[in-house]
Amino acid sequence: MKRNYYLDNIRWATVLLVLVYHVFYLFNNVGIFGGIGALSDVQYQDAMMYFVYPWFMVLLFLIAGICSRYALQHRSHKQFIRERTAKLLVPSTVGLFVFHWIAGCFYLKIGGAWELIPVWIRYPIMAVSGIGPLWFIQLLWLFSILLVLVRKMDAKDTLWKCCGKANTVVILLCGVLIWGGAQVLNMPVITTYRFGIYFTAYLLGYFVFSHDAVQDKVERVHIPMLIIAVLLGGGYVWYYFGQNYTEASCLKSVFTNVYLWAAVLAILGCGKAWGNRTSPFAAYMTKASFGIYIVHYMVALFTCWGLTRCVQLPIPVVYLIACASVLVLSPALYEIIRRIPVVRYCVLGIRRSRPAGGR
Repeated sequence: MKRNYYLDNIRWATVLLVLVYHVFYLFNNVGIFGGIGALSDVQYQDAMMYFVYPWFMVLLFLIAGICSRYALQHRSHKQFIRERTAKLLVPSTVGLFVFHWIAGCFYLKIGGAWELIPVWIRYPIMAVSGIGPLWFIQLLWLFSILLVLVRKMDAKDTLWKCCGKANTVVILLCGVLIWGGAQVLNMPVITTYRFGIYFTAYLLGYFVFSHDAVQDKVERVHIPMLIIAVLLGGGYVWYYFGQNYTEASCLKSVFTNVYLWAAVLAILGCGKAWGNRTSPFAAYMTKASFGIYIVHYMVALFTCWGLTRCVQLPIPVVYLIACASVLVLSPALYEIIRRIPVVRYCVLGIRRSRPAGGR
């Protein structure tokens, strides 16, 4: 089977975008819970968060659904579940107690809750508090399990084959499903756990966008979709700037979901048209981006905190140093951890020192 390099490239590029996003998030002035603190009263650079937040995780779930289809063409359900459990569930559960408890400890310290928690229960609370961006792989594992159940109900691939006939209009109208998914199964308070929209994106990736014919149709409209997405993105930032973009009223709005779907289609189409190739760097990032995603938040957290507490620098310099640090030190930390037996399995889901590649 010919590999679609552009999907790999979109995935690792989006992971790098997540790294940069978390720098802006930690310095946010929007009042979003979990940040280090704003650097000034008015931060126009926060516009970056508004521009990318609606679509970048939806895009990752959709691509994960596509890749799950590819993976299941060469694996049994049992093999698929076993691989996904090692790669996704182990790092997002066992890894909390091996590595991510450090971030949890930090949050308890700076939040003033350390002394309020009995000693005997601090460790498990630190571990749970260190989940951070691991919610993504927790949901991805759950969706993988649910997908196996869905496949058993569609044992003859009837639905999948039918979805392969989708034309451009149907592809655009899939945005209605995304909007519908945004309305349901949202966790209160912890707004990152949006089961409805992310599972919808995952299933759309599996049933619809895993077809070459559908990907070709998306490619044909990449220029108009790119123009529409950029215009909608600019309008979206202008309309919502200053508001908490993680609140339900924003996430469920028609505007948010129209914009995010236009952005997803634009990125998929442009990626296929312009980025369906590889290079040594792209090949490395394809293998390493998952592990970099797992460990990056620790780097971003301590870097941003250190820059605001230990030195006085111009704000643009702080952002530049923080972004450079998370982009350089996260891969370095990943390379260290993947070489440590046992720890690499607990934290990264890797049984051998070589990074886990493939779909």
